[in-house]
Amino acid sequence: MLQNIIIMTPRAQQQLALAALLREHNPALSFTPAVTVEGLATIAPESLRRSRLIAFTSGTIVPPETLDALGHGAYNFHPGPPAYPGWAPAHFAWYERAKIFGATAHLMTERVDAGPIVGTETFIIPHGISVRELEQIAYVRLAYLFWRLARQLATQTEPLQTLPIEWGKGRSTRQMYESICNIPLNISKEELDRRIGAFHDDFRGIHPTVTLHGIKFRAACEPVPKREEATAQPSPAIEDTRSNVRRRA
Repeated sequence: MLQNIIIMTPRAQQQLALAALLREHNPALSFTPAVTVEGLATIAPESLRRSRLIAFTSGTIVPPETLDALGHGAYNFHPGPPAYPGWAPAHFAWYERAKIFGATAHLMTERVDAGPIVGTETFIIPHGISVRELEQIAYVRLAYLFWRLARQLATQTEPLQTLPIEWGKGRSTRQMYESICNIPLNISKEELDRRIGAFHDDFRGIHPTVTLHGIKFRAACEPVPKREEATAQPSPAIEDTRSNVRRRA
């Protein structure tokens, strides 16, 4: 019997808001917050058997033994469409000039962003939007997707019905993000503007950089190039990460 929901999200306010919505559909539910793998490890096995795990914009990878121990499955709310599984989906979609974006809910499996899909939201990407604005819209649609599925998640003991939707073949990773932020010296103006527009915002502390004579320079991007309008913007400033001295590229 479903008695408890484990909510994995990095923000305490989100945990409270998600729990409140689920409780509206099932007042008898109890809730356990979790942020890290270490936090999950403190939950007793008998409690896991009575629980369903819900991850919302969480970067924590749930160990397979925990997934197997859960009595009512684990579901992840991914801030990107099935075409963009993996790391920083909005950044890669912006870089690739995607026309459609969205949000995905799926059953969690051992492989990240690969489980059967149970819900999606999609939207046409507005012209001229920045990567941060794209992320904001995606989070709004992700919240709506959670609202749509909340009753089932709170009351349905059996697994949620899956949809005949496949994940994209490419899966972005942190290594891919770091690689594309390593700017080669012979990069074209168009490619530079695309990379700065997509990866300028220091996501997880990773910055676009140029290495010259062993010195790494970090791009200080003001103003941010807009999607499909990058060539109209000035070249970014470059910041020497050793001495914090700004230099014009």
